[in-house]
Amino acid sequence: MIERFFAPCPRGLETVLAAELERLDATSIQVLPGGVAFHGDWPTCYRANLESRIASRILWQIAKDQYRSETDIYDLTHSLPWQNWFEPQLSIKVNLAAIKCPLRSLDFVTLRIKDAICDKFRAIHGKRPDIDTVTPDMRIHGFLDAQEFTLYLDTSGEALFKRGLRQTQGEAPLRENLAAGILALIGWQPGTPLLDPMCGSGTLLLEAAQIACRISPGSGRQFAFEKLKLFDARSWKKLKQAATEHQHERTLQFIYGSDLYGSALAHARNNLTTAGLAECVTLKQANILEISAPAETGILVSNPPYGVRIGDQQALTEFYPRLGDVLKQRFSGWRAFLLTADSLLAKSIRLTPSRRIPLFNGALECRLLEYRLIAGSMRRAKPSNESNANQPVTLKQ
Repeated sequence: MIERFFAPCPRGLETVLAAELERLDATSIQVLPGGVAFHGDWPTCYRANLESRIASRILWQIAKDQYRSETDIYDLTHSLPWQNWFEPQLSIKVNLAAIKCPLRSLDFVTLRIKDAICDKFRAIHGKRPDIDTVTPDMRIHGFLDAQEFTLYLDTSGEALFKRGLRQTQGEAPLRENLAAGILALIGWQPGTPLLDPMCGSGTLLLEAAQIACRISPGSGRQFAFEKLKLFDARSWKKLKQAATEHQHERTLQFIYGSDLYGSALAHARNNLTTAGLAECVTLKQANILEISAPAETGILVSNPPYGVRIGDQQALTEFYPRLGDVLKQRFSGWRAFLLTADSLLAKSIRLTPSRRIPLFNGALECRLLEYRLIAGSMRRAKPSNESNANQPVTLKQ
């Protein structure tokens, strides 16, 4: 049976998510702000949860209709066959979002959705689900616009970027699906040298190593759809077995990471070790202003400090021009991608970006800047103080 689904993702990654879902056999794909709507059968839903690197969740659309009042929302929710989908012993949580909704209180609407679900179970089974706002068994997502109410049942459970791999993190980490989306946007493929010279806890490296080894990002976790009454355990077992057989041997890849701080590098090494990927990535402690390219050509990608969570403006004002010099002098033939929320970087690095891709890191609006470092960029702009050109700039952690 073909169902309707919606896969939210970090803003800016909708097109690469659509391409990923197409590879996973989704149909009727529609790119929307903040995610992708698609059709598919239940094996497609299972596979999207297991293999999507970019989606935040896979939501099953169970209702959509016009409304005028809270009573309309209660009635529509109550009319659904909740008892056919999961047992009343499972706990629930309701999330609600809205754009241009005319109703006065979203909290009251949320309460009416909860009441409708619980009243339906009580009428049929004589018992109702408990509410758990921290670790619910089932998450229900509602969305209201000016005229329509859409209701989804979350098939993922915990957000899909929670791979279960990263044990420790730095102060300003990327979410895993944003890191994977960046790798998709820049067109990186295994076999192409990849360097993150400010790797922090190593999220970009972890995602790249998983891609290189063809490890499904959901292979180490469980999903909410496994608790649904319509769950097909045999189909799910076959999908997981096929994904395991598809994996490559975990061997050394052309993936490199470094960081100025030993504590950050320890986090990265611990995360890679926990994930069983330590042998795939080359790590070293180094100042980005002193490193050289590990290969003649490749891709440099990083999330440098930009003064919002770590770093201070004075240090960054000194750092960015010197970073630009290093890229020009030592990475000729490479493409560099820097994610930043700081307009100072784009102005101070003294390189002209070939692309500026809008992205969101959580609620923080950023730009992914691409620099094509051709041979002509080797011509060196003299630093204002040549003797201090490669001295470390201390950035606050």
